[in-house]
Amino acid sequence: MSLKRLNKTLENNISELTKKGLAKGKEKVIKDVIVHKDGKGPRYILEGYKSKEFIRMNSNSYLGFSLLDELIQEDIETVRKFGVGPGAVRFISGTYSPHIALEKKLADFHSKEAGMIFSSAYVTSMGVIAPLTDKNTVIISDELNHNCIINAIRMSRPAAKEIYEHNNMKDMQKKIESSLGKGNRLLLVTDGIFSMRGDHAPLDTIVKISKQYNDSFKEGIITIVDDSHGVGAFGETGRGVEEYTDTQADILVGTLGKAFGVNGGYVVSSDPVIRYLREYAPMYVYSNPVTVAEADTAFKAVEILDSQVGIKLLIYLRKMIKKFRDGVKALGFETIDSEHPIVPLMIGDTAKAIKLTEYLNNKGVLVTDINYPVVPKGEDEIRFQITAEHTPQDIDTVLKILEDYPDR
Repeated sequence: MSLKRLNKTLENNISELTKKGLAKGKEKVIKDVIVHKDGKGPRYILEGYKSKEFIRMNSNSYLGFSLLDELIQEDIETVRKFGVGPGAVRFISGTYSPHIALEKKLADFHSKEAGMIFSSAYVTSMGVIAPLTDKNTVIISDELNHNCIINAIRMSRPAAKEIYEHNNMKDMQKKIESSLGKGNRLLLVTDGIFSMRGDHAPLDTIVKISKQYNDSFKEGIITIVDDSHGVGAFGETGRGVEEYTDTQADILVGTLGKAFGVNGGYVVSSDPVIRYLREYAPMYVYSNPVTVAEADTAFKAVEILDSQVGIKLLIYLRKMIKKFRDGVKALGFETIDSEHPIVPLMIGDTAKAIKLTEYLNNKGVLVTDINYPVVPKGEDEIRFQITAEHTPQDIDTVLKILEDYPDR
């Protein structure tokens, strides 16, 4: 047996991606973090750049919790008590009291009956959608939903599936009407915050339309929202798109690895749904949970968010978001209006997006250019992500660098 022929094919595939400018290439490696003062936020040191300091504008840690001393200490203390790993999948003595406490905390936070945690948000969506899909299930999905939802639907093999135009409620309604008679159960799936754009699903309208057709399906229409980018960063108290639209989804997927600054994914819903998933979701049953320390630290992160400290952080974050978004608009860059920390610069051309990204990186600003197939062709962008770690001075520094870009 030999890998020689396969290696050649794989190398050719990678070369084709590289020629098209679509390869992600070698990853940047952070080797140190410097906690600055005097008006500056944290600076990051990368391998291969000597001691050059970078402002990180591509982090999902929207509240800055990943560097919060209080959470770091919580993690250390829990590791000393329980060790570094759970040692087993959950039904084989891999469940610890912090896992249970976190699940209850998350359910209460979202005003749901019950919750369960997974090893990541990606597998949470897969672990929710696939077990709830049988041969009599129809799935309807937004065209810009995250890759985890796309792959979950592929894996689920529903009786029928429909894709509606992004946030187009008339088209969604048409897709529901065309699905009548095709199944007993309809899963209507959407992102809460769309990760490449920062805009949100109109959950209030989605639920309103769903109620009109609910009785047309024997087991009803079930709304599933993956709000991984929304929870902790969107809404007055950080409860995401549900809070922002004053509407509850039937099933909500979230993450512990973005605004909460830790790791892992979760789902909250009714008690029967969660008990069913504990039995039928293979990503839960056959995979280790997050570590005990991660669970305990995430519990603490939810506590902090759900306090006056969290409210103040969210108010500050919204101020920094507005400052940056107003700034890029004033410079003539196209972006998408939203109150979310994701601020995309809509470039529309792969080569131009790569060129601007390289310019920013050379100036000490860490950003990521996003191109096909992550976004549709012709919608290339540079995704900026504002966090509570950024200071007004940081924002001004980045805006000045953008202002000086010779090709803007």
